[in-house]
Amino acid sequence: MRIHHLNCGCMCPLGGALYDGVSKGLSAHLVCHCLLLETEQGLVLVDTGFGTRDIAAPRERLSAFFILLNRIQFERKYTALHQIETLGYRASDVRHIILTHLDFDHAGGLEDFPDATVHVMQSEYEAAQQRHGFIRTRRYRPRQWDEVRHWQFYPSSGTSWFGFDAVRDLKGLPPEILMIPLRGHTEGHAGVAIRNGDHWLLNAGDAYFYRGEIGQRERRCTPGLRFYQMMMEADRRARLRNQERLRLLSVEQPQEVRFFCSHDSVEYDAYAGYGTQAASHTQAQPHQLHTA
Repeated sequence: MRIHHLNCGCMCPLGGALYDGVSKGLSAHLVCHCLLLETEQGLVLVDTGFGTRDIAAPRERLSAFFILLNRIQFERKYTALHQIETLGYRASDVRHIILTHLDFDHAGGLEDFPDATVHVMQSEYEAAQQRHGFIRTRRYRPRQWDEVRHWQFYPSSGTSWFGFDAVRDLKGLPPEILMIPLRGHTEGHAGVAIRNGDHWLLNAGDAYFYRGEIGQRERRCTPGLRFYQMMMEADRRARLRNQERLRLLSVEQPQEVRFFCSHDSVEYDAYAGYGTQAASHTQAQPHQLHTA
């Protein structure tokens, strides 16, 4: 298995370092950190970011509130389809898509890969069908997935993975890929764990937003991202509890599990800058981001 780190979305909310902790100007820089896995079962995409249809007609598919708040940059180069084609593949080569959740900035590219089976937690799909309230009607955009033909749903309970529930044996996927239910940001939010040589790589999705929220015993988060997480949470108690559990795991098992979230640009640069990973290759540089 080979792992490619893709940035499938660029968002530049006003606030600069108050959001991302590093920007010098008024605008912050947030990414949509996705994965492309080369497996014997074909290509597997973990989250899609924004899709080509979002780029072509953003106001028809997305909420004006989030377009303006996040200052989404609608450029085709950020789509998963463009980046996969740049690697020499076709859309039909993507056989599976695993979603951390169905938010607009994670599921926008689903219809760019019509042959793929989409794997998601059952509780997340059900929550997305019950669109009520200001945030839920704007975060879930049915036009992004109303043409998906192949769904695969999973219950929230399962076997254990470092003390977390885990969904193993994902249909049609290698056993090195697990879904880890991490409820809180949404009702059916999940991380995706991948066995990568001698350690696990955990795509934590939106279970946390800022690199300072893990890798140390005390949480550190910028004001902008702290506010954004509170605004978007479906269950605050569950979100903070799961984030605390991830933080504890990152401190107690630093060599066993390496983390990234969906929107931290510093994390993304560390992984993407280190290049494509083979599953037998041990990577230290991105992991050091959280332990330094």
